[in-house]
Amino acid sequence: MDRFSALAEPNRRRMMELIASNGEMASTDISNRFDISASAISQHLKVLREAELVSMEKRAQQRIYRVNPDGIEEMWEWLNDMRQYWNDRFDALDKLLLKNKDG
Repeated sequence: MDRFSALAEPNRRRMMELIASNGEMASTDISNRFDISASAISQHLKVLREAELVSMEKRAQQRIYRVNPDGIEEMWEWLNDMRQYWNDRFDALDKLLLKNKDG
């Protein structure tokens, strides 16, 4: 799944925020923070894993989740590229408008 699509869902964004703010979290601790079923939480976490936004480690009976910095970094790079693209476009528009104003 596309990373941006995975984060389009509000519960998944909130899960990412919780995991990031805690460093790591067990799936049961994540589930306790939501008013949705444990199976729904499991599905959301699966989407985040498949999008490579989180990693999961099994410890005994627990599944521990962490934010995957590589997945976040790829999104950040894309966003920076888009920001640079639009900054360049607006700079070109500014130059054109100034040229037409003076001319």
